[in-house]
Amino acid sequence: MTFAELLTDLLPPLVIVRAADPHGSRLGQLIDLLATEVGAAAGGPLVQNHLAQILLVHMLRAHAAQTDRPTGWLGALNEDGIGAALRAVHADMAHSWSLKELAEISHMSRSAFAQAFKNHVGVPALEYLIQWRMSLARDALARDTLSISELARATGYQSESAFSTAFRRVVGSSPTQFRNHARQPPRPTAN
Repeated sequence: MTFAELLTDLLPPLVIVRAADPHGSRLGQLIDLLATEVGAAAGGPLVQNHLAQILLVHMLRAHAAQTDRPTGWLGALNEDGIGAALRAVHADMAHSWSLKELAEISHMSRSAFAQAFKNHVGVPALEYLIQWRMSLARDALARDTLSISELARATGYQSESAFSTAFRRVVGSSPTQFRNHARQPPRPTAN
């Protein structure tokens, strides 16, 4: 599962935000700014990219405000302890996280943290960590931005071998096979 799939699995196909909603006026302002930047010369694409990211965050906030309780990691970000652990993991993917460290960040015992994380996110903390790392690894391999050994270090593995073993277990192919497959042009479909 890619990062985009992790995110879109949490969202409905359509989110309606009315202009009278406080989120609606902010979204309208961001859309106006984004429209102003389309076709802008110097720095336009950079500003557009950042505004699109800000627009997405505000849309997620609007969706969360309309939902009794957002599910998965999106909802867990709002929980004090679990959210702190998720933010730490997302901020430093290369760190070799342990359940004990994540529990300490959350100001919980290991067993309380493990149970709360699974209740809020839907999977155990270390399983989430592996899935998140492999999602980022798949995206990097598809973009062909890092060597496999660089990618191993960037995702918290001490060796290329350990990374390759985890990748194969989660994805079903080696990192090299995945990268090679991603490089192949798409095959035309028959009509």
